Amino acid sequence: MTGPGRFPRPLVTGAPVALGPAEREQALAAMAAEELDVLVVGGGVVGAGSALDAATRGLTTGLVEARDWASGTSSRSSKLIHGGLRYLEMLDFGLVREALAERALLLQRIAPHLVRPVPFLYPLTHRVWERPYVGAGLVLYDTLGLTSGASRGVPGHRHLTRRGALREAPALRRDSLVGALQYYDAQVDDARHTLAVVRTAASYGAHVANRARVVGFLREGERVVGARVRDLESGRELDVRARQVVNATGVWTDETQAMVGERGQFEVRASKGIHFVVPRDRIRSRTGIILRTATSVLFVIPWGRHWVIGTTDTDWHLDKAHPAASSRDIDYLLGHVNRVLVTPLTREDVEGVYAGLRPLLAGESEETSALSREHVVAHPVPGLVVVAGGKYTTYRVMARDAVDEVARSLDFRVAASCTDRIPLVGAQGYAAAWNARRRTAEAAGLHVARIEHLLQRHGALTPEVLALVADDPALGEPLTGAEDYLAAEVVYAVSHEGARHLDDVLTRRLRVSIETWDRGTAAAPVAAALMGRVLGWSDEQRDKEVSHYLARVEAERLSQQQPDDETADSARLGAPEIVPLV
Repeated sequence: MTGPGRFPRPLVTGAPVALGPAEREQALAAMAAEELDVLVVGGGVVGAGSALDAATRGLTTGLVEARDWASGTSSRSSKLIHGGLRYLEMLDFGLVREALAERALLLQRIAPHLVRPVPFLYPLTHRVWERPYVGAGLVLYDTLGLTSGASRGVPGHRHLTRRGALREAPALRRDSLVGALQYYDAQVDDARHTLAVVRTAASYGAHVANRARVVGFLREGERVVGARVRDLESGRELDVRARQVVNATGVWTDETQAMVGERGQFEVRASKGIHFVVPRDRIRSRTGIILRTATSVLFVIPWGRHWVIGTTDTDWHLDKAHPAASSRDIDYLLGHVNRVLVTPLTREDVEGVYAGLRPLLAGESEETSALSREHVVAHPVPGLVVVAGGKYTTYRVMARDAVDEVARSLDFRVAASCTDRIPLVGAQGYAAAWNARRRTAEAAGLHVARIEHLLQRHGALTPEVLALVADDPALGEPLTGAEDYLAAEVVYAVSHEGARHLDDVLTRRLRVSIETWDRGTAAAPVAAALMGRVLGWSDEQRDKEVSHYLARVEAERLSQQQPDDETADSARLGAPEIVPLV
């Protein structure tokens, strides 16, 4: 029932909702209208997961993100859902078991349309001791995957001779291995998965808004009672009051904590990891590959018509919004992967490069690769909960623990977490939609490969995209300059997925910025025109969006020619943040 001054609450059904411009305005108005139970700050996967966890417990929930959903770490990972073999070697059995349980949930229940099994070949280089050593580790890895009581969701590992390994991966040099083992993990489009978590939270009643920056916390005495939020699209500010605030800002945790004038109970260090993308035909292999390095591991990961290769693991103290990959970083990856390839990769093979920051809990170790991937939840001041650390795969556990801490401070009983049983938007009905893909293709007048591509990105929500094509057949054409995608997907990104700027679409809703040789510059004017129709852009704003995107691409290319982090960072900062015309 709605009383005076109360904002009407829609019936919570869990049915998918759009995140268009009007819905964003409504969410901001709702957050300002009445006190929330929980306000989550940070729109990466942990913040999105916390909002979903809170909303599905029946708490009135808000979620704000300063830039775009998943614009930080959560769109720049290795795109793997995995237990982590190297953590097994570090004897961190608890973390591995927890991560493998989450992998099974994501594969089979929570997001089967976005998370799928991927095989990896582990080349052996020593004849006597290495096979039993690695084999025993993989037996344990597979066994830990069953300890949750559910199926692993992936096949078990197998042993291969050198000849068998080279049949799987002809690209490997014969003298680079004496045999191999093959095991399975899972991969995910991290940005689209995070977006799906946000949309699912909204479908259960959470008020969500991107481009909404927290500029300060509201206090009553020492207690945090909400946040001052600036809408970066309009410049206006609003007070959002909440019984509890969750700081889920990842590598920005320390900066967010500083707003309350309190020294945090722990420190978060940023570790930079870079990846580059090459065309699929540059490496002849039917399987992903995992290679050991001096301090970590290197993955060669199948990614549609491409390979993603990474990662590095180095300390980073410079700009956190736009970490830069240097020439040294790229040479490091090329050097390691080329040690095992018959035909070495060159700089000319690299289509795209991206750099991300891992939020690691600082410890005594000087090497970031040795810092903890465990997470921590703290309550540094009344009214404020902080969650930090962890890894992408265990985001749901981190979110659950954060909301458990919130629940302990509320003056009413809060239900237990149920997100292990909540499919993300697009998951419900995905298997049936996949089975009907040929019929769908015939009805839509598209090739079945197009429908498969849509299903693996949108799942059971694919009919929403196809409805745009039915209304305007021109949207069924490939996007100029990025022909793997339909023009309709650009419009859908704005009308249903919260995209506000060209960079949001070409970098995160679609992955054009890392999958095309020109990094999306040819697609930019066409995509901007499509976006402008939905967002009501003037010619000036449309041109500004394109200019900004081109400047960003040029700054990234320049940074990747620099010899070290400092010069790369300086070059990357040559492209400023987009500022809307108001």
